[in-house]
Amino acid sequence: MGCKPVFSSQPYAAQTEQLHVLRGHDQIWRLVIGLAVIAIVSLGLTAAFFFVIARSGPRSLVGALVDGSSPVAVLILLGSFAAIWLGVLATIRWLHRRPVGVLIGPRAIAVRHFLTVCVAFALLSAVLTIAALVSGYAPASLVNQPLTLHTEPALWLMLLPLALLCLFVQISAEELLFRGYLQRLLAVRFRTPLVWLVLPSVVFGLLHYDPANAGENAGLIALWAGGVGLLMADLTARTGSLGAACAVHFVNNVIAILVFGSPTTLSGLALFLLPYELSDPVAMQQMLWLDLGFIFCGWGLARIVLRR
Repeated sequence: MGCKPVFSSQPYAAQTEQLHVLRGHDQIWRLVIGLAVIAIVSLGLTAAFFFVIARSGPRSLVGALVDGSSPVAVLILLGSFAAIWLGVLATIRWLHRRPVGVLIGPRAIAVRHFLTVCVAFALLSAVLTIAALVSGYAPASLVNQPLTLHTEPALWLMLLPLALLCLFVQISAEELLFRGYLQRLLAVRFRTPLVWLVLPSVVFGLLHYDPANAGENAGLIALWAGGVGLLMADLTARTGSLGAACAVHFVNNVIAILVFGSPTTLSGLALFLLPYELSDPVAMQQMLWLDLGFIFCGWGLARIVLRR
């Protein structure tokens, strides 16, 4: 199967054609129990892992894990998303009696979509960044408070391969759970996209609600995450695989975590630090809308480069 359905008169035909594989073990009760199993497995494994670190690890690492303020802490936090992978694998295999590939889509297509969109979006991101630097343009929030170098370039480059691997574990786990498992299982039961596009995106947004770190921006961040989830859900349904959504998500998180990090959380691997906290009521709102527009460009670019 190629990429024709991406721009066809039936935009979600690619996903629809694959749903028959999930039929037979697609009851709503299985989905509810499956989500509970995924939560128990992923949270249980993560809690056990961090308990071991808390008991035997150095205090500096334990403290850094709270906000991801060191490179090792960020690598551990990102890598811990492998527990979600294990939860989904156990659920789809033993509860739904299907291989995990039915959630990802055809392997060759998923890999091709990921690489194609990843390269295209990374190039677009580089061009936009260089253009902003050359032109002297900066968002209002950065005019009087410039970026600061946070990690020595040599150390950053040395850690980059491992950081990219751990970041891929994180974004692929989220895509597998929300756009793979939840979206596809709902799509089997409900024809209307209002259910299987919107519901996983709402849940995705709510899980990003963090008033402890974001303050009054918590609601806006949750709304932003829900919008991102909706765009990724649309890409997944149009292409029939998680490849394109993973690529957009991956490039965005590389920029947000490895290049321009927030001093509030997950700053340990950032090359530069933004000059404001997540709770900043003015600067953060400006950057969230800017970032949502950036991801929207990635979504549109993915649809263009996958067109055949």
